Amino acid sequence: MSFRRSMATISFNPRPNLQATNNHSHQHGVVVEEIEGFIRVHKNGYIERPSIIPSVPCTTATARDVVIDKFSNLWARIYVPSHPGANNLPVLVYFHGGGFCVGSAAWSCYHEFLSNLACKASCVIVSVNYRLAPENRLPAAYDDGVNAVMWVKQQALSQSCEQKWWFSRCNLSSLFISGDSAGANIAYNVTTRLSNEHSVLKPLRLKGTVLIQPFFGGEARTWSEKHATQPPHSALNLSNSDVYWRLSLPLGANRDHPWCNPLANGVAKLRDLRLPAIMVCVSELDILKDRNLELCNALTSLGKKVETVTYKGVGHAFQVLHNSQLSHPRTQELVSHIKVFINQ
Repeated sequence: MSFRRSMATISFNPRPNLQATNNHSHQHGVVVEEIEGFIRVHKNGYIERPSIIPSVPCTTATARDVVIDKFSNLWARIYVPSHPGANNLPVLVYFHGGGFCVGSAAWSCYHEFLSNLACKASCVIVSVNYRLAPENRLPAAYDDGVNAVMWVKQQALSQSCEQKWWFSRCNLSSLFISGDSAGANIAYNVTTRLSNEHSVLKPLRLKGTVLIQPFFGGEARTWSEKHATQPPHSALNLSNSDVYWRLSLPLGANRDHPWCNPLANGVAKLRDLRLPAIMVCVSELDILKDRNLELCNALTSLGKKVETVTYKGVGHAFQVLHNSQLSHPRTQELVSHIKVFINQ
């Protein structure tokens, strides 16, 4: 199923989706933070998230929703390749983007992208629906990420009959953690938490991490943040980035908090991390390009195994928004690169 036509419309014209919420929002008074089309935070604490991107149910036998923790409402959508007979597959735990504040594992753009990725890269994908800020500021999303990975471990230990439909096709020694944008930030922080705790993951084995346009920041601006030429209706600009960080970081923290800027306290702080192989996917026209490359260079200088791939002519979240003529071929390249990385 393709959502490319509807996603192109969404990415080019968000305003009409707000009309239905405008009258209702007046009841809640002053708006203190807003990213048009995505989130509106009122002074009284009321939060609106317009339905700019539709959520879709699972419509095939190759994708199902599962509850991980009913108390925190943590759930995941699991994808298995549609081709029968494929077993011993890598497992990819995936976190969607949205500045920590918006997004869902049920969003049509992620459903399409991850269905395609599972099929083309021959992997099982556990797409995690984590808690959002500002109701649940960081580290809530990181906690949910770790809990999701530990849930996968628990299914391995219990050999759950209920989850056998996907679990029986997995290779436990081939676990990968991935995400895009804020989801890539979550993937990085979940990886750093778990990488020094190999025994905690057994029988799983964390082999690598795939970071797609990871969302990081800092108080000092980079060249690409100040000067990058953005595609029309880009998914991320500097002012929106600042709003996301204000809403998601702990109260009182600035953008040099290590969750936002892992290089703020110097490269040496990263030296003791026992990281698996990392692939970082960078978009040429993304305001995050320089931060992505700085992190790659810092980790490489410390002897970490880092593979960097840059996608020419596209901006942030091209693989889910389809807002460029190059989005489709670059997404095919991205899927191919991930396939090679997780199967090597």
